[in-house]
Amino acid sequence: MYYEKDAERGAEATFLWLMEELGELAAALRSGTKEELGAEFADVLAWLTTIANVKGIDLTDEIEKKYGSGCPGCGKVVCDCPEGTKI
Repeated sequence: MYYEKDAERGAEATFLWLMEELGELAAALRSGTKEELGAEFADVLAWLTTIANVKGIDLTDEIEKKYGSGCPGCGKVVCDCPEGTKI
């Protein structure tokens, strides 16, 4: 919906917008309503998707490749990796 504007702005400048939205999400997590949280989660996802689009990445395909068969670490649908393990 905003590809032309986002492509013109570039991935680096668009990333700054994502960071702003993450800050708003952090504030909503501390004291926001469920509706405010939902709106901020949607904004973060939209800006992340926008950056992927600008960089020519199909985010849906990448998520499917990495997580479509379960956890990339243990391979299970419900992760069984040891606590503190970063995938």
